[in-house]
Parts: sequence; structure tokens; C-alpha cells
Amino acid sequence: MNSVWQQLTLANLPLSQWQSRSYLFNLAIGSLRSWRQSSWLMQWAEPLGFVLLALTFGFAPFVNNALVGVLMAASAAFWVLLTVSDDRDIPFTPIHLLVLLYWGIATVATAMSPVKVAAATGWSKLTLYLLFFALMARILRSPRWRSWLIAVFLNVSLIVSFYGVRQWIDKVPPLATWNDPTSTQANVTRVYSFLGNPNLLGSYLLPAIALSAAALFVWKGWGTRILALTMLVVNCACLRYTDSRGAWIGFVALLVVFLVLLWYWYSPLMPRFWRTWALPLGLGGLAGALILGVALVDPLRDRVSSMFIGRGDSSNNFRINVWTAVVDMIRDRPILGIGPGNTAFNKVYPLYMKPKFTALSAYSVLLEIAVETGFIGLMCFLWLMTVTVNQGLLQIKHLRDSQFKVSSLEEESQNPQSQIQNLKSNQGFWLIGAIATLAGMMAHGFVDTVWYRPEVNMLWWLMVAIIASFYSNSHQQQQDSALTEGE
Repeated sequence: MNSVWQQLTLANLPLSQWQSRSYLFNLAIGSLRSWRQSSWLMQWAEPLGFVLLALTFGFAPFVNNALVGVLMAASAAFWVLLTVSDDRDIPFTPIHLLVLLYWGIATVATAMSPVKVAAATGWSKLTLYLLFFALMARILRSPRWRSWLIAVFLNVSLIVSFYGVRQWIDKVPPLATWNDPTSTQANVTRVYSFLGNPNLLGSYLLPAIALSAAALFVWKGWGTRILALTMLVVNCACLRYTDSRGAWIGFVALLVVFLVLLWYWYSPLMPRFWRTWALPLGLGGLAGALILGVALVDPLRDRVSSMFIGRGDSSNNFRINVWTAVVDMIRDRPILGIGPGNTAFNKVYPLYMKPKFTALSAYSVLLEIAVETGFIGLMCFLWLMTVTVNQGLLQIKHLRDSQFKVSSLEEESQNPQSQIQNLKSNQGFWLIGAIATLAGMMAHGFVDTVWYRPEVNMLWWLMVAIIASFYSNSHQQQQDSALTEGE
């Protein structure tokens, strides 16, 4: 059974051997190596790549999508230049392989689309996101650039969250009818900060919450940890004031996954009792706190209860009608869908929609993927997520075992006076934050498609890139440890 799982998740795929023997791969990689060696500018390739990424994440919440697209296009072009002129092996991970497969399926779906021109627009955007992911996975292999890029995002998100909290204090009027006008929550303030939509803001804050929590463990010194704690508190407060039910669902999923992985990371240090009971007690306490909050806070209770009244809430009713039409779209083109992108969706959806229920998307990420690339694309996407999370868990285990020397600690943990010396950095907490974010964003994505907006989609691929960036580092660490033992 374990062997089947390893094959499914590509855990033992000999990609390095394939890279060394692939004619096409070696033809594409390093063809301009001699030019790069004589270029002064390309000596600063990684810092330049980091600057492009930092500018994109820094400007994304504050500028229009066109400028974000230009920055992403520049990043994609730089990745191509960096790749064809690279003077060393490019780490090609199982995650990259499935990203490439998903792109190939989307390409075929575009070619087979009933609205080919519209689908080509969506295909070009998808290609841009995937090339942006490739650059991030390349640059973030360096722990320094990884930590700096996360710090850039967290500081930008702090500005976004602070402005959102300020909007709640000022009781800012809504930009649209976001609440059911017949409900008790009709006049509740929902903040949107610089992003213009509370659901979009809520999804943007999920990675900010997970990574600021991880920063509490990674950043050293009281000053930076106080900053991380401030970020975490302000981000959580702003998420609360968005009143986004989907983002709240994502937050609960994020928190559960983060706590489980945190327990797993520190379990070698725990006495036997706490190793057994810390997780159920922690999750039970979390469940109790959530139930208490819903029971005692009237606005929170009203908002949460609206999730369970079906068509009795106008937002629920709207989504149910859209989902019904989207299922019909999938039924008519189940194999490869209608092609990627909201432009293609807007061309085809009017043929299926119920009167007065116009929509720009499927209001569910999984339904959106199925309607765009069919069940083949959906299966590939779910495979990609399985492989990504599995790779992240493998790297967490490797880093945890290296840091705490699990084999010896199982005995030492029985002695409360034993002192544990960390052998590695705490970079593994970025992996914990990334996996927790993926869980939270997908939970939100079950009932919304703000995932496709640039401000959020680039953060999704940032989480995938963080996990992918540890792949080569892990193998290098294994080689280093083997050499050390040999000596």
C-alpha cells in the first residue's frame, strides 16, 4: 500500500536521471550559458528575480490588474532568460511535472473549446501564472530570498489589514449590496480595504495569517517576533470584519491544519502523555472556543447561521442557482470543458443561466476547473494538490528529524531536564504555513472563486512555490548528512 502511495505521489520519481538524459531538456536549459558568463547584469540574476517578485507582491493590492499583469509578464520573461542561460542544473520537481501536465491539458482544452478566441485569453493568463510560479520556485530555493519575500508580503498585508480595521472603525459604506437586504445583517459594515471586495480581502488575508503565525517561530529576536504577533492579531481582526463566510470557513480549516502540523513538529520534544493528548485537547479547545464565540456574539451568530438556511439567504440562493447552471455546462462538455478563463465562461454561461442570475464565474473553484478543463483537468489539479501537500509533508518530516534527531529524543523526552539543541533552522515553519494556507484557500474556494483574482491567485502559487523550493534543498541536505556520516 505504501508503494502504491509513493507511486501516486511521485515520491520516488527519478527526475534527476531523466534530466541528465533528456535531449530536449538539455537543449532548452543552458543554451545561452556562455552569454551569461560574460554578462555583468546576469551576475545579479537572483537578486533581480527577487526584486521583480517583491515589486509584484508589493504593488498587487494597490494598483489595477493591468499593472500587475505587466509585472508578472516581466517576471515570466526573466524566468525564460534565466532558464536558457543557467549554468547549473535546474531542479525539476514532481510539482513542476504536474503543473506542466495541467498546463498541457488546459492547452488542449483551449484548442477544443467552442469559444477558442475567448479561451485563448484565459490560456494566456494561466500561462502567465504558471511561469510566475516557476520563477518563484527558482528564486525561493535560497532561504534568504524566501524569508525576505515572505517578509515583503507580510508587511504589505499589515498595511492592507490596518486600513481594513480603520474602515470598520469609521463604519465605511459598502461599494455594493454584499448582505441580504432582508436579514438582520443588512446594515453591518463589511470592510474591503484596498481590494474593493470583502470576500477578496478575506481570501487575501488567509496566507497572511498563516505566514505571520509561522513567522513567530522563524524570526529571531523579540522585536521581529512582536512585529509578527502584531501582524497576526491585525490580520485576524481584519478577517473578522470582512464578514466573509467563505473566508471564515477557510480560516477554521487553516487553523486546524496549522495546529496539527505544529503538534507534529514538536511531538518529539513532548513527554508521552502530551504526545498523546496535546492534539485532541488542542482541537477540542479550539472547537469549544469557536462554539462559545458563535453562541455569545450576536452578529457572529447571525452570520454563521445564515450558512445553514439554504435558499433563505439571498447570497446562498444566488450561488445555488449558478451551481445548477454550471453543472449543466459540465454535463454537456465533461471531458475537456469549455476552455480556461472567465472570458470563455462569460460566452457560454448565458446559454445555461436562469433568468436574473448572471455570473462571472462558477462560484466554486472545483466547479470552475471542471467547467474549464473537464474532469481530466479536475483530476490533474487534484493530483497536483495531492503531490504538493505530500512533498510538503515529506520536507517537514525531513527538517524536523534533522533538527531534533528524533531517534535519540524519544528517550531523552522522558527526562524533563534534558536540553535540546536545534541543529537546523526553523525554515520548516514556512512549509507549515504554506500547507495550512492551501487548506484554507481551498476550503474558501469550495463556495467562491475569488481565487482567480490576481491578488489571490499569485498567493496560491506562492504557497506551491514555497513547497517546491524545498525539494532540491532537501536532497542536498540528505547528501550533506550522508557525507558527514561517511567522514
